[in-house]
Amino acid sequence: MAPPSRSARSAVLASSVQRSKPTPYPSKARSALIRRTVVVILVLVALTLVTISFRSPTAGALHDMQGAGSTALRPFQIAATRVAQPFRDAYDYVDGLASAKAENKRLKKENAALRLAALVSSGRAAKYPELVKLLHFEQGQTFPNGYRAINVSVISFPGGPFAHTLTVAAGTSSGIRRNSPVVSGDGLVGIVSNVFPNSAIVTLLTDRQSAVAARDLHNGVRGIVQLGPGGTLSLNQVRKQFSVKEGDEIVTDGTHSARYPDLYPYGIPIGRVSSVGVTDTAIFLQVQVQPLANLGSVDAVAVLVPTKQRR
Repeated sequence: MAPPSRSARSAVLASSVQRSKPTPYPSKARSALIRRTVVVILVLVALTLVTISFRSPTAGALHDMQGAGSTALRPFQIAATRVAQPFRDAYDYVDGLASAKAENKRLKKENAALRLAALVSSGRAAKYPELVKLLHFEQGQTFPNGYRAINVSVISFPGGPFAHTLTVAAGTSSGIRRNSPVVSGDGLVGIVSNVFPNSAIVTLLTDRQSAVAARDLHNGVRGIVQLGPGGTLSLNQVRKQFSVKEGDEIVTDGTHSARYPDLYPYGIPIGRVSSVGVTDTAIFLQVQVQPLANLGSVDAVAVLVPTKQRR
């Protein structure tokens, strides 16, 4: 008898083995419906418990259950609080540190602004007395006729013992011109030697090239105020027969001839006689003058400009 073929054997084996059908899985729509139903039930139960809790008496069974549940969960609440407290403290520290840094930065800016405002106020306050003196000079009887005052700030002071100029913050655009007298509230400062559109150079009385025709206000003795020995001002060319006393006030002599106008009008205070000396061989007195204006630290000056154009 011939053995059965391989194909027949495979058919028999296939017919004898029965494969089980896979269990079908619930669909996604069914799962979503179940989850929604559970959520709705839980919400309804929660609302029901809240309603019963509010409407039930304070000593009811529900409140007893709540108290028991709270007591049972109290250790877990304490443990959770202790675990979370370091993290809360760390967050509060970081937040407080950031707030403190921001506040510190803001306070530093405010402090800087206040310091700047205080410096500006101090600077203005320091100039106030000089401005008041200038105002009194302009309104006083010694203010020269035919002139107007241009009040300006000093922006550059003498840079050393051999520098005898300063710079003011106004120039031709403000009406200042060369050879204009410059005064402070105390007295004569110098003369404008160079001028620019927005600034001007003032040569002080202590410059070696400066020479001012002056007179003793008490006795009318005339002379020339110039830089003398030792860097002090001197009233030169005063003959020995004239009487000049210590403390006499020296003022500008002004113009005596319309054909030869002087650069300085009459009556501007220059200084006071600090000492008077005489020698047998000298023709003139040695008269030293202490300037009234503080030439080394003046902050505001007035430039005197003629009200009429000179020919």
